[in-house]
Amino acid sequence: PAGAGAHVRRPFDNQVMRRVAPLLAAAVIPIPQLGHAPAFKGKPATPHAIKGVAKPPQNRFMARNGLSEIHDDGWQSDVYRWGGPLGRSPHSFSSYLAPGRDCGTVTFDRHGRVISICIGLSGPELYMFDPKTLATLATFSLPPRTPEDILLNPDIFQDFSAGGYFYLDQHDRVVTSTTTQHIYMIAETKRPGFKLVHDYDLSKVLKVNEEIVSQLPDSNGLEWFVARQDGVVGTLDLKTGRVHVVRLGHGATNEITKSIATDDHGGVYVDTNEKLYRFVAGHGGMPKIAWQVRYPNTGKKKPGQLDAGTGTTPVLLRGGRDVAINDNANPMDVMVYRTATGKQLCRVPVFKRGQSADENAFIGAGNSIVVENNYGYDRPTDTIGGALTAPGVSRVDVGARGCHVVWTNTKARVPSVVSKLSLKDGLIYTYTKDRGGSDPWYFTALSFRTGRIVYQALAGTGVGYNNNYAGIALSRSGTEYVGALGGIVALRDGK
Repeated sequence: PAGAGAHVRRPFDNQVMRRVAPLLAAAVIPIPQLGHAPAFKGKPATPHAIKGVAKPPQNRFMARNGLSEIHDDGWQSDVYRWGGPLGRSPHSFSSYLAPGRDCGTVTFDRHGRVISICIGLSGPELYMFDPKTLATLATFSLPPRTPEDILLNPDIFQDFSAGGYFYLDQHDRVVTSTTTQHIYMIAETKRPGFKLVHDYDLSKVLKVNEEIVSQLPDSNGLEWFVARQDGVVGTLDLKTGRVHVVRLGHGATNEITKSIATDDHGGVYVDTNEKLYRFVAGHGGMPKIAWQVRYPNTGKKKPGQLDAGTGTTPVLLRGGRDVAINDNANPMDVMVYRTATGKQLCRVPVFKRGQSADENAFIGAGNSIVVENNYGYDRPTDTIGGALTAPGVSRVDVGARGCHVVWTNTKARVPSVVSKLSLKDGLIYTYTKDRGGSDPWYFTALSFRTGRIVYQALAGTGVGYNNNYAGIALSRSGTEYVGALGGIVALRDGK
């Protein structure tokens, strides 16, 4: 060490670091792989467009449908009107975010850049990626996990609060909850970057154990949020900061672990471990229950569920006339209710008894629902060393008098991804774990019409490519993205 008063020359001064930083950010390191597997299976797809599907209404307080949040729109449809990769000389690439961050929700700003909150052991961080290379263009540090958060959710792989669900508003601002019970509004800067423009402190109205899971604006611009414990449903006036909160009850049956859906009449749909609710804003913005319905429940947490209840965010379909979730029966049922009254329209079982669970939202396209089987996946160790989850993807069609299973794929194994549908391609885009000691993960495309696997393109091998509940996203340029435990992965067709 230098003596007192000595001048110490550092390896890089601030000016040099400012020059080097962009180069370091541009250096993309792929997620490490742990072996070899077939790069492509199947054959390139021939597009078969799906027509006549009603468009979800555009919420004017959110970015354009398909770009704004994990389920694409307020109806939580998981449906795109543009296409994705067709499997024509496909190329997969990735970006390793040391020491490992899972980018659960992938969105796109108006410049086409990828915006995501990527969650690691220490907590969440906001990222901006180059859509062509996955180079990191900017980051923004969010509050780290708190001791209370770690105590409530010791398993980081099952914790979606504080960034797992976020959305882009109509100005491309990120709206997200934090580990400190705040809601942040974060804008983009002219140079690639972020800045905090609004900070709404909800800690004064929430108990210390009530962690915010998700937030979305209703069709009138009132911000709604839910917290996992005690069934907290709240509203926030973004102009005045005024907050209203109701609690649906105490105990595990009132947990809320999923996001919410909104319609174009001010309605907000929330599910707990026990019931499905439709809320509207009452006097002064106070949450008011329009209707509630109890769904079938064995009361047992199955392998492949976060808790003993539905695993799906509510999804609206048939032009907004119906809302669907899965129940917790054995076997699991697809449940469909009228949005106007909450009256049950139909109930149909999917997958095998003793092997059915779903912890991801349905795809809702017109009168069709696509549901996946996540039975057997609780955490990454469930797919390591050649381990597999139960197979199953089904399509259920809904009519005026009931619903029925159109087809079931018994080969595709989908541990935990939020799958998507392209109406332009007629393809269901999902993410599967296949057999093999190298633990291969595949971008997999299914035919919406038949349910058959069209192609599989290798994303990578090993635990770093496990998406662990992250959702698929399709850019307008046709590239497919998904978060993984090692960072973020993408697939695009070759020229």
